Amino acid sequence: MLVDAIRAESFRLSKNRTALFWSLMFVPIVSLVIGAITSFVLKGSETKILGDARMPPEMKEALGRGTLDLGHALVSSAGDLANPLVLLFVLIGAATLYAGDYRWETWRLISARNSRPNLLLAKLAVVAGLALAAMGLMLVASLIENLIRAAVFDRQLTFSMNGEMAGQFVAYAGLSWLRIVQFTMMGMLAAFVTRSLLAALFIPLVVGVAQFFSPQMLVPMGVMPDAWLAVLANPGAAVDTVKAMVEGGAAAAALPQGVGVKSWLSLALWTFGPLAAALAWFPRQDLSKE
Repeated sequence: MLVDAIRAESFRLSKNRTALFWSLMFVPIVSLVIGAITSFVLKGSETKILGDARMPPEMKEALGRGTLDLGHALVSSAGDLANPLVLLFVLIGAATLYAGDYRWETWRLISARNSRPNLLLAKLAVVAGLALAAMGLMLVASLIENLIRAAVFDRQLTFSMNGEMAGQFVAYAGLSWLRIVQFTMMGMLAAFVTRSLLAALFIPLVVGVAQFFSPQMLVPMGVMPDAWLAVLANPGAAVDTVKAMVEGGAAAAALPQGVGVKSWLSLALWTFGPLAAALAWFPRQDLSKE
């Protein structure tokens, strides 16, 4: 029955071209266009930039004539797949899935054909697949952007990927996927509690902004960024901590002792907490008038 529900939710989402465009296509297209324009602008100002001693080394390195390693570029891109733009636009598709049946008054048509937990978990499974698809398109856009950069700056292309880099790529991609799913979980809970598509969109955004600024609010109260409360309140920072642990080296050595365990607990809390609350709330909800 769960498989049937997943198949049905996937089919319904596949027919919603607007949600699919904004969730999957918009951010990769914008990223690709901005990256291409940036490369052409930098190429036009190459002489001025290279001759200016005040320019940062990173910008001068981007104008270099050395080789461009696509393997390193893919690993770097995998660590940035859960950037704020991706979170925001994947949330559009997630909110549509979670709150659409309230908006279109279709719960009464499908709730009699499957159990409510299965209907909820099917939506979650499709959102998880949507996140994977968005990440895949972002990787493709990053690859094309690097190819354009190599052509514009006449850089030779290479590809290297050893075991360590492959492990980092998988870890970064998995961590990005977990972050996207975790962020949309707040939209799930908001949708089932409020029965509102707008709430499913805006509540996660408000909570996410509050979490981002939570360190600045907690430090004046004497709560340091590596304290339990600070880490548990900010899953975004927890993702950055785990990413530093995967990267290793100086980034991992600079982490406070014990912050890794706190970060994993923070991710688990903000992932499974909303799911448990939604699973407890939804079966008790009166849908007779929907």
